[in-house]
Amino acid sequence: MTPPAFGVAAALPSLARPVPRAPVIPRYLEQVYWWAYVHPKAVQLFEREWLVNLILFGNYGRLRDAALADLGAEVTGKTLQIACVYGNLTPKLQQRLAPDASLDIVDILPIQLKNLAGKLPADPRVALVQCDSSSLAAADASYDQALLFFLLHEQPEQVRRATLSEAMRVVRPGGKIVIVDYHRPVRMHPLRLLMTGVFRKLEPYAMDLWQREVEDFLPAGTRPASIEKLTYYGGLYQKLVLVR
Repeated sequence: MTPPAFGVAAALPSLARPVPRAPVIPRYLEQVYWWAYVHPKAVQLFEREWLVNLILFGNYGRLRDAALADLGAEVTGKTLQIACVYGNLTPKLQQRLAPDASLDIVDILPIQLKNLAGKLPADPRVALVQCDSSSLAAADASYDQALLFFLLHEQPEQVRRATLSEAMRVVRPGGKIVIVDYHRPVRMHPLRLLMTGVFRKLEPYAMDLWQREVEDFLPAGTRPASIEKLTYYGGLYQKLVLVR
């Protein structure tokens, strides 16, 4: 199905920021991820924190808190969250915002932005913007930090490369890009065979993150100043902190 093409402001309450023209929904999202993010019944199904935690084998809270810890106990400056997230990650991030901080959340799908708006209390520091992660409507070096939480494994290689390039572009030198996603587990991991089947059936782009490092998808000539990597749950998940 194709979701209606309308600006964010037409669908959301006061959190929304209008955009001149609604971006086109990528075909791969409609064809591959309609069951998870695009169809209204998918949103109703997956917007259950216990289910998200089950999908991540009990690791949702651990990975959420690890990402938030790198953004800071009090989040200052301008933060960009690239793509909406099921569960309470964004509400918890909102709670950490300093009084003069700001948080922009971008997503290509109006239904995801509308769902997230329903979870967030009205807050002038927070804006939801319909935008393509591979072509962000933001100036160079306009954010202090960015967060990508389980986004990259859902993107074809060319989209993933563009998303990372855009994140590097809009975060200022010295700022952070925090990435949490799948990672190749240890060889004898009890879930390795199961996850291989899941990826091949439902997540066709995810195996890239088993076969290659995230930094391999960064644009040439724009390498970060540093990369810190931690793995979790026998290597099935990873957290990267890139410093521009």
